[in-house]
Amino acid sequence: MSDRKRITPTHRYRNNDKLIGVGNVFWNASEEHGVAGIVGDLHDGVFHMADGHEFVNFTVCSYLDLDTHPKVIDGAVDALRRFGVLDHCIPRTRVQTPVLLELEESLGELFGATVISAISTAAASTGLLPLIASGHLGNGTRPLMVFDKNAHVSMANAKPSCADETEVVTCRHHDLDFLEDQCRTYERVCYVVDGSDSLGGYAPVEELAALQDRYNLLVFYDDSHSLSAYGERGLGYVRSHTPALDDRTITVATLSKGFGAGGTAILLNGFPHATRRLIERFAGPLGYSQKMNAAAVGAALASAEIHRTAELTELQGRLRANIALFDSLLATGQAGSSYPIRVVPVGDDVVIDAAQRVFRAGFYTSPVFFPIVARGSAGLRVMLRAGQTEEQITRLCAVLVEAGAQPAGAQPAGAVHA
Repeated sequence: MSDRKRITPTHRYRNNDKLIGVGNVFWNASEEHGVAGIVGDLHDGVFHMADGHEFVNFTVCSYLDLDTHPKVIDGAVDALRRFGVLDHCIPRTRVQTPVLLELEESLGELFGATVISAISTAAASTGLLPLIASGHLGNGTRPLMVFDKNAHVSMANAKPSCADETEVVTCRHHDLDFLEDQCRTYERVCYVVDGSDSLGGYAPVEELAALQDRYNLLVFYDDSHSLSAYGERGLGYVRSHTPALDDRTITVATLSKGFGAGGTAILLNGFPHATRRLIERFAGPLGYSQKMNAAAVGAALASAEIHRTAELTELQGRLRANIALFDSLLATGQAGSSYPIRVVPVGDDVVIDAAQRVFRAGFYTSPVFFPIVARGSAGLRVMLRAGQTEEQITRLCAVLVEAGAQPAGAQPAGAVHA
């Protein structure tokens, strides 16, 4: 045997052995049963597979169906022709075409913020969070970084790099008492949390604003799932509810979900102008030659114009009506919320079979399991959209009940209301 030293993992911030060891069992079963790794062509809202099977996809984050809007598609094509390049591959800190500046100015006006674009929310969080941890993005004080237990992996993956700059802890989901205790103990605290969770529900934004006023708490939100789908002009849940729209609040939100385009917007208020240069130069991937390309920018510009019209209000109304219809037929922990995601609990032992049964009936609902959700709480994730028809939703709910879901009137655990 070799006498060379073997490394023992610390598992302070992640545990791939557990992540892969447990999660891969479900992923492999999903693929084996045909409810993952699916390939099909999309025509008029229906997927068509090579074997002739057709299905309606009920696990899509484009809540207003803007990703297929003719104006958004045309905007992408027009931008390519107007700017004459797909992606001028050089960091914007050195040379750039005006394409990103035009988008950031448009989004800044739309959302009432200073906007910096990024290729993705993962890139944005990866770059921004260590700068917060070191105090360079903030008031100069290294804060205690408190990550919500359910913070999306795109944020949680930044824990190790933040830990090289400051102390990092993880708290229970929306544990305001713990957070206030830390605010009393530490000179500065930063709370990292989803403004809108990928499994349904919103952050306690108003309560967090009170802590921001009392202790100068900094809050880093990812509000990707509510941008466009919620609020006047699609401001999203966080910016529609928090009074702390200043340098105590940083929000990132993808433009590829409800907004229907691509890339990400970083929304800032109250920071000095020099902050932009700091982020562009030192926020990891934001300083690389990776940025939104012209097609994504053109699509986003077109979507921004739709957000300035009555059409957005109409689409939001259709979405709310479809959410209400679903809730009138099926019981979930998110029933009664304006949030467009529903998790239909069915249990770890039957979740793959339930997903397969629904798929055979002509619908796709993604099975979610550990580490996406806690062990023992597997279910089928359903995402409601403005373009879904009443007949599609009604049929889906009937199939879900046949697969073991509870009809409306039952009381599933963990109800969320907002």
